[in-house]
Amino acid sequence: MAHIDVSGIDYFLSDGTQLLNGVTFKVPDGTKTALIGPNGTGKTTLFRIIAGDLVPDEGVIGRSGNMGIMRQFVGQVRDGSTVRDLLVSAAPPALAAAAREVDEAELAMMEHDDEPTQMRYAQAIVDWGDAGGYDVETVWDEVCMASLGLPFDRAQHRPASTLSGGEQKRLVLEALFAGPDDLLLLDEPDNYLDVPGKRWLEEKLNESKKTVFFISHDRELLNNAAGRIVTLEPGINGAAAWIHGGGFGSYVEARADRNARFEELRKRWDEEHIKLKELVNMYKNKAAFRSDMANRYHAAQTRLAKFLEAGPPEALPIEQNVQMRLKGGRTAKRAIVAERLELTGLMKPFSTEVWFGDRVGVLGSNGSGKSHFLRLLATGGTDPEREHLPVSDVEIKEVPHEGTVKLGARIRPGFFAQTHVRPDLLGKTLLEILHRGDEHRSGLGREAAAGALDGYGLAAQSEQKYESLSGGQQARFQILLLQLSGATLLLLDEPTDNLDLHSAEALERAIDHFEGTVLAVTHDRWFARTFDRFLVFGSDGKVYESAEPVWDEQRVDRVR
Repeated sequence: MAHIDVSGIDYFLSDGTQLLNGVTFKVPDGTKTALIGPNGTGKTTLFRIIAGDLVPDEGVIGRSGNMGIMRQFVGQVRDGSTVRDLLVSAAPPALAAAAREVDEAELAMMEHDDEPTQMRYAQAIVDWGDAGGYDVETVWDEVCMASLGLPFDRAQHRPASTLSGGEQKRLVLEALFAGPDDLLLLDEPDNYLDVPGKRWLEEKLNESKKTVFFISHDRELLNNAAGRIVTLEPGINGAAAWIHGGGFGSYVEARADRNARFEELRKRWDEEHIKLKELVNMYKNKAAFRSDMANRYHAAQTRLAKFLEAGPPEALPIEQNVQMRLKGGRTAKRAIVAERLELTGLMKPFSTEVWFGDRVGVLGSNGSGKSHFLRLLATGGTDPEREHLPVSDVEIKEVPHEGTVKLGARIRPGFFAQTHVRPDLLGKTLLEILHRGDEHRSGLGREAAAGALDGYGLAAQSEQKYESLSGGQQARFQILLLQLSGATLLLLDEPTDNLDLHSAEALERAIDHFEGTVLAVTHDRWFARTFDRFLVFGSDGKVYESAEPVWDEQRVDRVR
């Protein structure tokens, strides 16, 4: 038996803003329930409250069963953590504590090889065994083979930073689904996974008897794996929740019907309010001349007061109005020409041409070199002209390669970074970034900057620093900077990973109206439907073109 009962959760931010308002719902035993909602409505905050990391201002969380957690940072680990550390982070608390004690005792042994330290180490080993550590290492061996193709004894000391985001996600997910916890809390488990990985995740969700509550923006995953959907709907006094008891296939229609009912109920309430006020005024006027009308006047007042005390029906949620307007401009007909291009150590030589106006999806498994290819284009290709330099100060690592790839005349590459890591924006508020401008784009006056932020649903975050934004808000701001930069070639590395459903649809519309060329690395099957053709990085190391998306390419066969 494993369930979650969220009851009346209120949560206020440090500045007094109410983020969550009376959030109430249940995740029944054995269900696969998705949590969705606009970026910044508090999905991760709610997860942290359920996990016990944060304390709500009001309300209670009830649950049964042992809970395993995948936190949002998985996929972005760039510190000194190892593969073993990642696996420990997904282990039950007692096991994780025993593992940390073994690590600390080993470090102490390196510094002081005295008897007390040896005894501490010996006890740590005993406690590790008592907690089931040796049994779980057998499971971790299977997990490492499935996710990395390496046994645990070879993989455990490997830095997690050497794994791709998808490999980090798959590793932790494999451990959680194979582990003893019967309740899983997964914060965006599909981010960074390639499509074979997402299909694996869908299969695991559908087959597992565990109760799973997960955040996702992937429309295809929601359609294939979510049996119930909880939506955080933004309101004037914070977000509230409503539950759709079906999958994503019927969600859009159900939400439209729900909002239509609210609109009709509010209309009827307003009409009744007017009638009651008119009734009170009528009896008030009559009571001024006829004493027998005083009782009716007081009765009408009481009726109106009770009506107002009950209040209007639930208000319609505040709808996002994200309006992305990517402009672009005319360029040479041949936008990109690659001749015998080889990404060193990644893919075999290939040649291709991309023409002005093309919408090209770049597909393939994680680690195949797709992002390297985009980064090479973002730096202007081989021997770039000055006009081909990036339109922002985003830091782009050099990509070793042989052969050539050249950009056409008037091509100005704009790069969207998958990880949203932008050292050039750190420590600055959004208004400050737009107001100052840089060598690539002109600064905006305060009013124009505020208007631009409002169009991207970021008006309320105008005084926040870039690093304090949610992943989806950072993604929208990056796209806004591309809009202002005058880019004529958009190089988008997983742009929809952190975008909510509404923002992803706004990006699709913006790309459709963009006058220029677009290349996008994506594992978003819904998003990929909007592209004209595809460049596929195959598992055999070859790059080929396809008129239809290809999702079954496995990991590239190379020494790891």
